[in-house]
Amino acid sequence: MANSLSARKRARQAERNRRHNASQRSHVRSAIKNVLRAIEKGDKAAAEAAYKSAVPAIDRSVSQGIMPKNTASRHKSRLNTHIRGM
Repeated sequence: MANSLSARKRARQAERNRRHNASQRSHVRSAIKNVLRAIEKGDKAAAEAAYKSAVPAIDRSVSQGIMPKNTASRHKSRLNTHIRGM
């Protein structure tokens, strides 16, 4: 455990940031899963709607440093490819 006052503060901040990052990561994963569920059901309109709501969440995760830029691009590209293939 941290002993100095500044180290204790840094530990508190790190824990708070870890929880926030985990929450944001979960939000993005849920958005991606919603698109995949709609694709599995074969509902193209629902898949497109879910995709349109997932893209801003994915982009936000990149700007917040939760996900690397290339990873986000790969997710968006693959989801879009699945939707176009329906």
